[in-house]
Amino acid sequence: MTRRDLSALLPLLGLLDAAPAEAQPGKPVPPLDLHSGVFEYDKLPLRYSSGGAATRPVLRGRLPTGEVIELHETTLLPGQMPHPAHRHVHTELMLVREGTLEFILEGKSEHFGPGGVAYAASGEFHGLRNAGTTPANYFVIAIGTDPNPA
Repeated sequence: MTRRDLSALLPLLGLLDAAPAEAQPGKPVPPLDLHSGVFEYDKLPLRYSSGGAATRPVLRGRLPTGEVIELHETTLLPGQMPHPAHRHVHTELMLVREGTLEFILEGKSEHFGPGGVAYAASGEFHGLRNAGTTPANYFVIAIGTDPNPA
């Protein structure tokens, strides 16, 4: 590498500190300001949870009105849960696209299918399970305190 090559890279070194916080261990990831746009399904990243649920993150950030929002789609195999039932500060809406889900809320459960919506208020103990015999696809909209802090 020549001095000329090195000097051409110097401006890039300044960007390292400006990299997103998620690339810097130990630093919290502040929500980004969201802007209008289209999110094509085949371009969304695919991630798997430890329980085997397949998730496609769509967006995460702060709306112009100040609320933090996160949206993702999850696919669960029959009998599967994305994670154990839990409670958290943010609010969630779960919208079923395909399949049948069991919504567990404070120890009681109810089944719902395509077009159905479940609502989990802040602080309420809740969970989801695929109660059908086919994969279930659903969207989660989380609103409020950052649902995915680093």
